Amino acid sequence: MKDELKYLTGFGSEFSTEDERCPNALPVGQNNPQKCPYGLYAEQLSGTAFTAPRLENKRSWLYRIRPSALHEPFVPANEATYLTHNWDEIPPNPNQMRWKPFDVPTRQDPAVDFVQGLHTVCGAGDARVRSGIAIHVYLCNASMRDKALYNADGDFLIVPQLGALQITTEFGKMRVEPNEICVIQQGMRFSITVLGPSRGYILEVFDNHFQLPNLGPIGANGLANPRDFMTPVAWFEEREAPFTIICKYQGKLFAASQGHSPFDVVAWHGNYVPYKYDLDRFMVVNSVSFDHCDPSIFTVLTCPSNKPGTAVADFVIFPPRWSVQEHTFRPPYYHRNCMSEFMGLIKGRYEAKEEGFQAGGASLHSMMTPHGPDAVCFEGASNAELRAERIADGTQAFMFESSFSLAVTKWGEHTCQRLDAEYYRCWQGLKKNFDLQAIGENLPSVN
Repeated sequence: MKDELKYLTGFGSEFSTEDERCPNALPVGQNNPQKCPYGLYAEQLSGTAFTAPRLENKRSWLYRIRPSALHEPFVPANEATYLTHNWDEIPPNPNQMRWKPFDVPTRQDPAVDFVQGLHTVCGAGDARVRSGIAIHVYLCNASMRDKALYNADGDFLIVPQLGALQITTEFGKMRVEPNEICVIQQGMRFSITVLGPSRGYILEVFDNHFQLPNLGPIGANGLANPRDFMTPVAWFEEREAPFTIICKYQGKLFAASQGHSPFDVVAWHGNYVPYKYDLDRFMVVNSVSFDHCDPSIFTVLTCPSNKPGTAVADFVIFPPRWSVQEHTFRPPYYHRNCMSEFMGLIKGRYEAKEEGFQAGGASLHSMMTPHGPDAVCFEGASNAELRAERIADGTQAFMFESSFSLAVTKWGEHTCQRLDAEYYRCWQGLKKNFDLQAIGENLPSVN
């Protein structure tokens, strides 16, 4: 479905926008005048410390009908959810894990909105000290009605898999389809409307914000280009009605009541914004000679840690592309990693495991846990005729890769009942091919 909403384009840009119903709503030459145009309130939303270096400083000024402080006290929310930051519910498990597609409530089931449908699969760290990540899935069939959520713990990177999300934020409206992503940063209030059963994945980071990866010798252009990121234009509603504000704070949900819509921002300017991105616009880089490149070449966004070159979390995709390498085993290689790898599948079939890894499911290969192509994939790719070919057409797999050692929640390992206990069997057919007499026969010639 075509997105008819209007957007500003760019990544990390300084934006200015005002609802067209209220021209000249933005103050000229200053941020908080004694009296704002139209009798609005000026409110700053800070995404970094005031004294963060200018290149890293994130903040926006919002000009709204009422300040966001106008609400009743927060109390623990009465929301049926499996959201958690308790990483010690069950003993650790280093095994390879794969989940069948997570169950989605149907139209005939009781209504479950986005907040109620949050389920934490795994994570690590502590939001109280701004260090760590959490990985969730959302499983819902109803819209958030007179309800808004904000995350005080970190940023949400949302990956829809089933059903489009119509997202109203304080900054404006976005429509996010499967094969698009969006990022709603810490503190931003939003509400999600769905048109039916909906499922997707969420990467939450407690430390820092997402940024584009450095390109190094790739040059000035490539991978996810800044101009393809889209931020909503200002939009407001002046609506007085009982409204619930849900706050995610230290891994718990709290609720506060207020008598008006929080989406009353008439104009705003700044560089701390929500945004979306179409994964089809990713410019793929790949080997045109030999060997399978490391998956870091498919990084869309990264949240860096304080250790150079090491991410709190990377968002990586495996998009449709050409494969042309010579005398090379082309699928992903066998691997043991000092990072944790959580994978999901938006659509299609993943090349390394075409049968068992299904859209709407997931896998987790923990730190130093061996993984790689299954036996069928290895045999096929080892004996295939190597010619230029398209791979992953109609497919979009992705990976949340993190330097944290992830703990699986009780819901993720037991309650959801989607963990595939037979996953390990996909490698059991790998046979010994070692032949001392055949050494040198399969080595490529060097000109």
